[in-house]
Amino acid sequence: MARCIVFTSGKGGVGKTSVLSHTAAALSDMGLRVAVIDTDIGLNNLDVVLGVENRVSFDLVDVINGRCRLKQALIQVKNHCSLYVLPCSQTGVRSEITAANIKLVVMELSENFDYVFIDCPAGIENGFHRAVGAANEAIVVTTPSISAIRDADKTLSILESYNLKKVSLIINRVRGDMVASNDMLSPEQIGNLLKIAPIGVIPESDDLPLLSATGDTPSRSSRTGRAFNMLAENIEYNQSRLFDCVKGYNGFWGGIRRSLKRKV
Repeated sequence: MARCIVFTSGKGGVGKTSVLSHTAAALSDMGLRVAVIDTDIGLNNLDVVLGVENRVSFDLVDVINGRCRLKQALIQVKNHCSLYVLPCSQTGVRSEITAANIKLVVMELSENFDYVFIDCPAGIENGFHRAVGAANEAIVVTTPSISAIRDADKTLSILESYNLKKVSLIINRVRGDMVASNDMLSPEQIGNLLKIAPIGVIPESDDLPLLSATGDTPSRSSRTGRAFNMLAENIEYNQSRLFDCVKGYNGFWGGIRRSLKRKV
């Protein structure tokens, strides 16, 4: 049976869908079978981030309403033979999707996949509870901004009321130069504030928005690609190695790099 993990954030705009997509791709590159589900009606964009928006024939609402079989709605992601996406509808009625319906879809997927990732709508309204209720693990995505950390704290508190096997934290958009100069909270400081150690740290990168717009994934040798590879290994093997975003920004030459980066 698959590990069913919901990715949530509380606050929108922290890169949750992008983090989910690239983590799923990294696990797929390890030879694992991964299915990702978009549960955000109307504001869905998981199909766009994974580059399958032009191949959507059926979606989650069609599966729930019996207009197609689950297999017909799944779309294989290019360049990742074991990664599939179940898109959501842009025009469906939210009442058509219930926690029980999503749970049934997730249970069916879990029979044929190693991981089922659920992309949770932003906020902590009904959509959040529907998505979390279908999972047995949760990953909260945040950034070093105070507002995002505050919302992550609220989300973590709500998740305590669910009978989840595991709740984890990913910190996205970390700028190593600002952490080194004490202008941004470090991943360790954020973990201490939220009372949960992060399982993944993703550096700030100009490439990610471009990759999300084109449906591509980071090169495995790039900084971002290595960060997602570490994250995927931490999830699969229960490790705790974190990408060092500060490396290269300490010392004399590091100070010069920080100064140049501020001017770019």
